[in-house]
Amino acid sequence: MMFKNGLLAGQRILITGGGTGIGLSIGRRFLTLGAEIVICGRRENVLADTAEMLTKETGGRVSYKSCDVRDPAQVDALCDWIWQTAPLDGLVNNAAGNFIAQSETLSPRAVDAVLNIVLHGSAYMTLNCGKRWLAEGRRGSVLSIITTYAWTGSAYVVPSAMAKAGVLAMTRSLAVEWGGRGIRLNAIAPGPFPTEGAWERLVPKPELAAAFEAKNPLKRAGKHEELANLATYLMASEAAYINGEVVTIDGGEWLQGAGQFNFIGQHMSEDDWQALRPKK
Repeated sequence: MMFKNGLLAGQRILITGGGTGIGLSIGRRFLTLGAEIVICGRRENVLADTAEMLTKETGGRVSYKSCDVRDPAQVDALCDWIWQTAPLDGLVNNAAGNFIAQSETLSPRAVDAVLNIVLHGSAYMTLNCGKRWLAEGRRGSVLSIITTYAWTGSAYVVPSAMAKAGVLAMTRSLAVEWGGRGIRLNAIAPGPFPTEGAWERLVPKPELAAAFEAKNPLKRAGKHEELANLATYLMASEAAYINGEVVTIDGGEWLQGAGQFNFIGQHMSEDDWQALRPKK
């Protein structure tokens, strides 16, 4: 066991987009360590199936309610519903939307489709929970799932880069503004962690998926449990001094792409390297 049993006992954590993919994996890990989770998403049938599955697997307590995070009224109604039972201790901003496209083909509606979920949805949820925690004098923790291109940008996913950069700015800004009042904000920047829905939109061809998953020094995609373990650590009270931080988990992909000459290793044979060595 990487963590002690009951590490998250007593915590009640909301995970947006918690019915599938990375959100589901994070929720499963939180439950095994004693947390109670609430999951939300737009498809109630998916949430119901996930809640039933996780309850059977872990014996933990899972609540769910449909919510479109793009709609501040629905976000407020969700938080009212949650607080009727008990307040939250943590929030994971995981709900996302993304697709690849040549940027000159993007319509305003296409841009809004991503920004409204990722940026506006994360802001609406964070501010709603934060206001309640501050009013009650409670401690809270917010963890947002962003990406390494939040600070570098990336071609073909421009709306996502814009939105994730905004969530990063929100994380760092509120970490300073709210940190002294008991609310921590942190983020995780994952590399390739395969999920069925995202891979259909982002790497629709098998050769693209293979290249995407292997373009890091470890030559593999991330495992969901690896990301879930990192999320667990950042949400645990034992990590209470970590505030305003973004932790990259990408097998070194970002560093490999950032070094100006890193590409050379893919094009040089051992004979090429030998030829460059000084003659004795």
